Amino acid sequence: MIIDYNQFKVPEDSSVSLKKYSTLETGGFDKKSAKKELKQSVKELKRLQRIFYADDRFSLLIVLQASDTAGKDGTIRHVMSGINPQGCRVHSFKAPSKNELDHDYLWRHYKALPARGMIEIFNRSHYENVLVTKVNPHLILNENLPGIDSADDIDAAFWQNRYEQINNFEKHLCQNGTHILKFFLHISKEEQKERLLARLDNPDKNWKFSLDDIRAREQWDEYQTAYKEMLEKTSKEHAPWFVIPADKKYYARMAVGDIILEKLKSLNLRYPQGKSDEILSKAREQLLNESK
Repeated sequence: MIIDYNQFKVPEDSSVSLKKYSTLETGGFDKKSAKKELKQSVKELKRLQRIFYADDRFSLLIVLQASDTAGKDGTIRHVMSGINPQGCRVHSFKAPSKNELDHDYLWRHYKALPARGMIEIFNRSHYENVLVTKVNPHLILNENLPGIDSADDIDAAFWQNRYEQINNFEKHLCQNGTHILKFFLHISKEEQKERLLARLDNPDKNWKFSLDDIRAREQWDEYQTAYKEMLEKTSKEHAPWFVIPADKKYYARMAVGDIILEKLKSLNLRYPQGKSDEILSKAREQLLNESK
């Protein structure tokens, strides 16, 4: 079954209504067929990742943003299960430390960027700086920015500048060989409630529960507005956002895997040119003539 994932891609400079993006889309797949499709994608990802690593011309940055319980961890675990850990890293960004706050807000993200041949996954990312901080602007005060003495000093121009800074940051990366895919896992408020309750009821999932999840849920509408503005301001052709239906975990994982796979296929990856026959012949002769 062929799916046009461009339906989830946010066009550059477009108006976004999250209500128009389904959270329940399955593309005609059920859990069994989606798992089978993902298994095939993972197998091909594993093959292409070996060439990607050897090619050493590009790097790939995968950004995952979502509300709590939307499935970021599970998506990473299932989609990247076949990838050689030498060529892939996952970086989860928590609240910034004192040392990180003493630098500009992109500093800690810049340090985690992938080298050539590497795939880096940001589980939450630099976009926290226009999501959590936008919903809770008092957190900006921790950055000790010139001219920002209270939350009242943070106006629309401040956020517009921050979107532009992020866009410039990503454009610079793309112009220097880093490909960027950004996924917003779009979950409904009703499904989030069910997953939070499951965390409370299941002893194996209790550890994942935090009172911060409840506080963020109380700010659901504010976060939805922040996500909408993030998508509108920062989805670019070179660094697009995909709004992935996430109420069905199996479909979200399959969609993310397929989109990453298509990106790698588009890069015309190749192994580096081999050594000449003369060099190989001499090396073979030397090895065969070694004394035992």
